[in-house]
Amino acid sequence: MRTTLYSQILTRPSLSVASRTNGTVNGSTVDKADPSGGYDGFTAALLVVVAGTITDGTHTVTVQDSDDGSAWAAADTAFVQGGPVALTSANSNTVAELGYTGPKRYVRASVVTSGATTGGTLGAVVVLGGQTSLPVKR
Repeated sequence: MRTTLYSQILTRPSLSVASRTNGTVNGSTVDKADPSGGYDGFTAALLVVVAGTITDGTHTVTVQDSDDGSAWAAADTAFVQGGPVALTSANSNTVAELGYTGPKRYVRASVVTSGATTGGTLGAVVVLGGQTSLPVKR
């Protein structure tokens, strides 16, 4: 079997695409150990943030991690590449990425919006890689 990107990664939703105004929204939990219910384990994650139209405010997206999927904290900066991402009207219709190489089993996106009247539209997915078996199970 030929190794392709499709056979090496899995993508999972974390932050639904929606209009954001002031406040904090935490994305859904993504399990790095076995997200498909198969045999895969992943050592790395890439949080892909897609921004639509942002009219005002600052939308700061970070990676949170957890050992148990219940107690969450901002991921240690030693394990995060490229973050945090601060989106403003200058970043409308762009894509931003945050890498995560930490040891914790669970990850998710978190966005804090401040200074918004009408806000902005954004969402995020987690791309899992560095799997322990090929091809990944879907």
